[in-house]
Amino acid sequence: MKKTSIYLEDDLDQALALRAAEEGVTKAEFIRRSLKGVVMRPARPKPSVGAVHSGLGDLAARDEDYLTETGFGNWRSS
Repeated sequence: MKKTSIYLEDDLDQALALRAAEEGVTKAEFIRRSLKGVVMRPARPKPSVGAVHSGLGDLAARDEDYLTETGFGNWRSS
């Protein structure tokens, strides 16, 4: 087993002590169990975010024009 030191805020240290006491284990054991649970579970897949090609080479420069042309944001009340 390897010793590792970490710094905790006072409120986190107190919460850790309470949870460890509730579980009937030392803070060190509680930390080991918690970390093991985190690192052993499968990593969540990263969402795939892709770029979309609009076909409009000047979209960034003429964004307001394109929005106006499409009527975006113009709502009529019935």
